[in-house]
Amino acid sequence: MNAIVRMTAAVLGLAVAAATHAAPAGRELVDAFDARFRTELGEAGVPGAAYAIVHRGQLLGLGTYGSTEQAGTRAVDSSTVFRIASVSKGFSGVLAAMLAAEGRFELDQPVAAFSPTFTLKPTQPRKLTVEDVLGQRSGFVRNAYDNLIEAGLPREEILPRFRSLEPLCAPGACYSYQNNIFSLIEDVVAETARHPWAQVMQERIFTPLGIVGASIGYQPFVANDNRAEPHLKTRSGWRHVRPRTTYYQVPSAAGINAGIVDMAQWAIAMLGHRPDVIPPDVIAEVTRPRIRTRNEMANRHWRDIITNAHYGLGWRVYEIGRHELALHGGWVAGYRAEIALSHELDLGIVILANAETRAVSALDRFFWDLAFESPALARTAPASPTAAAGTPE
Repeated sequence: MNAIVRMTAAVLGLAVAAATHAAPAGRELVDAFDARFRTELGEAGVPGAAYAIVHRGQLLGLGTYGSTEQAGTRAVDSSTVFRIASVSKGFSGVLAAMLAAEGRFELDQPVAAFSPTFTLKPTQPRKLTVEDVLGQRSGFVRNAYDNLIEAGLPREEILPRFRSLEPLCAPGACYSYQNNIFSLIEDVVAETARHPWAQVMQERIFTPLGIVGASIGYQPFVANDNRAEPHLKTRSGWRHVRPRTTYYQVPSAAGINAGIVDMAQWAIAMLGHRPDVIPPDVIAEVTRPRIRTRNEMANRHWRDIITNAHYGLGWRVYEIGRHELALHGGWVAGYRAEIALSHELDLGIVILANAETRAVSALDRFFWDLAFESPALARTAPASPTAAAGTPE
């Protein structure tokens, strides 16, 4: 267990369950995962990574690996900041659901009411709603105009182009993963909360949850001396590259930066242990299955056990036999991130890496294999407040 970082409650602002005080099932889970974490990353040659495991509102285990840069000497630590890429969507879905619950807007309102420069072809059978945007149900071809994000165009120049784009299906009728369309939630929040999306995110989620190391955007990221540098795979191994500005144009979809302690705070809150900030009905709302994601059934790391897959509001929902996971992955130039939560077990994991490696998904799967096969863990894990309240079908 000496490889696992243990931190005090004063440092984390959390009730920390040190491995020596955790239930045997929890100690065994962390020990087994930590060993696999180091082996898997070592075999893949990944420069640096971090993980956090939370259980029953506590930090059960936290581990770091490697360095912030392949040829560097600075070790990844609990405060090292990574790009979390599309894991940002989960934050955005929650913020939007919070504002909707307060009556700032309705999820079934047309998104064009808040973003007048965005319109669809007039032949569309119905208008695109806020719920369609957050639920990846726009009907456009997958990742529409992401090439323009990667070319460096601002979203203000990209969004008007959707008027001339022929959809694959009517709004709400099919799943199609988007970044540009998802970013329309920034206009909804700015219009209804009367402040920019980033400011509202800071004031409503980051600050009250004590997520002090997180930031939004490129400049705060590169200004942080303790940042994980990105690495791309080449024939000769991982190559260090400079952080790119791409996808920071759509921060609600892929623009949040965070360290592993920040993400542990987030996971604990999303398991229902911070109802003062994120009410249980909001968690239930964002993790309620809305559209089936058939392509996820072929996910190489889950296809042998997954029985159904859906998208909620910024969150994926996997059914694995009688179990259910709320999860999301992130993948942007030089970084990988994953978060997965079980309200049934009141258990969650976050993994961050500074390389585009499949090892992150493999580790996520390994962790849940262990967790679901542990009767002792299930017995020692009373349902989280969210699970106890019941989640809508």
